[in-house]
Amino acid sequence: MADSVLYEVSDGLATITINRPEAMNAMNTEAKVALREAARSAAEDTAVRAVLLTATGRAFCVGQDLKEHIGSLAADREAGTGQTMSTVREHYNPIVRTLTGMPKPVVAGVNGVAAGAGLGFALAADYRVVADTASFNTSFAGVALTADSGVSWTLPRVIGPGRAADLLLFPRNLSAQDAYDLGIANKVVPAAELAAEAAKVARALAEGPTLAYAALKESLAYAAAHTLDETLDKEDELQSRAGASQDHTIAVQAFIAKEKPKYLGR
Repeated sequence: MADSVLYEVSDGLATITINRPEAMNAMNTEAKVALREAARSAAEDTAVRAVLLTATGRAFCVGQDLKEHIGSLAADREAGTGQTMSTVREHYNPIVRTLTGMPKPVVAGVNGVAAGAGLGFALAADYRVVADTASFNTSFAGVALTADSGVSWTLPRVIGPGRAADLLLFPRNLSAQDAYDLGIANKVVPAAELAAEAAKVARALAEGPTLAYAALKESLAYAAAHTLDETLDKEDELQSRAGASQDHTIAVQAFIAKEKPKYLGR
């Protein structure tokens, strides 16, 4: 895997680290491919029970690498093609689909500015631990683009459609406190504690009832696009599945014995 994205698995936790600090973790083609493949590896590895997505340096991810992008646009004009914008289909969409769809919890450790696609990656996570020095920006309209990386789907579901439209039409920096007040950040911690706290949250999820977490992700995604009656039926289906798991039996036995359960993920 490319050095622009680091990947490590330890005791059921996969840590994916965007690693272009000199470019504020802007996504060039190499980084996009590497992040896509790292997310897929985490999703497909049965030994991975939770994922931590974070970054090095002072930014989480500022989105598209505009220096590479402008060169690609010039090449498109020269060749009479539109290949540059295929990156949404080839890179950003698969990354977001994998993060949101994998049957295991994803934690974003947002260490700095998350803008454009970087905001999309953070919103694709199930839980966001944010440094108090971090900031968020939709950015797209600021460079005459529309939303991608799932932001038009995730942002309204997190903060409501009216606020999402405001932030998309009028891009501006949101502080970590602003993000917490809106519901984008689940937890804000001092910057010096971000790495440890994000890892702690992700580790707790990796040690938890991961089949139940997978069902919760599926249930929330389903409910977002279905009626109450349909959602009740889905809850019945998923609860039956969770109730038949070894983890459920372990949890009940531990509760009765007043012990901490040790989940198996099955």
